[in-house]
Amino acid sequence: MWRSTDDQPAGDSVKESGIRNIGIRFETRGALGLVTLDRPRALNALDHAMVRAMRAQLDAWIADDSVAHVVLRSAHERAFCVGGDVRAMATLGREGRKEEARDYWRDEYALDHLISRYPKPFVSLVDGMCFGGGFGLSGHGRFRVAGENLGFAMPEVAIGLFPDVGATHVLPRLPGWSGTWLAMTGARIGMSDAMALGLYTHHVPTARWPELIEALSAGRAVTPTLVRLAVAPPAPALGALYPHIDRVFAGGSVEAIMIALEKVGEQEGEAATFARVQRETILRASPTSVHIAFQQMQRGPHADLAGCLKLEFRVVTRLLDQNDFYEGVRAVLVDKDQKPDWRPARLEEVDPAAVAAMFDVPLPDELVLA
Repeated sequence: MWRSTDDQPAGDSVKESGIRNIGIRFETRGALGLVTLDRPRALNALDHAMVRAMRAQLDAWIADDSVAHVVLRSAHERAFCVGGDVRAMATLGREGRKEEARDYWRDEYALDHLISRYPKPFVSLVDGMCFGGGFGLSGHGRFRVAGENLGFAMPEVAIGLFPDVGATHVLPRLPGWSGTWLAMTGARIGMSDAMALGLYTHHVPTARWPELIEALSAGRAVTPTLVRLAVAPPAPALGALYPHIDRVFAGGSVEAIMIALEKVGEQEGEAATFARVQRETILRASPTSVHIAFQQMQRGPHADLAGCLKLEFRVVTRLLDQNDFYEGVRAVLVDKDQKPDWRPARLEEVDPAAVAAMFDVPLPDELVLA
């Protein structure tokens, strides 16, 4: 049973720092710098204050010789983090405050990049829902620990966005064409499949997380500690479907993938049922977002993480001037009528050249990552 690791053994030194009551807490426990996401009503959705506070604390710990390694976790078992606070970003955009929304993504992407090159061992403890921006925080660090109830997804196409926070870099590097499937559908997978695809480095049952925290607080090295506490994950739940995913999502265009899904779906059996669900899911998503996700998977293998984040910043900037992001947030997260008015409304009405320009045309103020 998952439980909070706030149960601190008597006698251990704990020092809290940072700003309280903004959805994130910071502590030093012996040799450990501990970051705890704690915004339960929003399922730890990242707002700008949380991003800025975490960046400031990680920068401070780089210079603190008493901190040997850093752990990121959630205070709540239901969710690690369900993503960025897109409702707030949509509100800013609708109110004509697009530069404030862009500043959020600029700072979020910079934080994700910092974590990817953090000079001290960075360990993410991930259980419950981990979507979008939650993966941005946890998916680029050196050690990515999955709990048994992990649910991973990059579901942005459903709200008129696209899988960002470095997904352009990570997803196309997954085995076969699984990344293209995850990007275009926003499909949710469990711990066994996330481990099989390499999204996480270790499976440590959540009951052992307090022992892990204690060992790292005592200055134990990360790698042998994780090796000692990790267990082999079960076989991937979707293992039998991956060959079918590879055949379908290897298509050279969105149209080709949709045709392949339709043809497989006309047959009988598990693969056919799966194909029908994937096709229906894509048809409900923003057509523009689906095309963006497809192009991300084509471009990602040719760029490093910084280059991918730069491309993502171009695209998200341009989506702030279009309809679908605002309409997706309204239909899915605000009014919850699940009836978005996508423009254009059909996949075949999207101009791939116009989508390519969203990636290719530089901004006057490009994202700069130190």
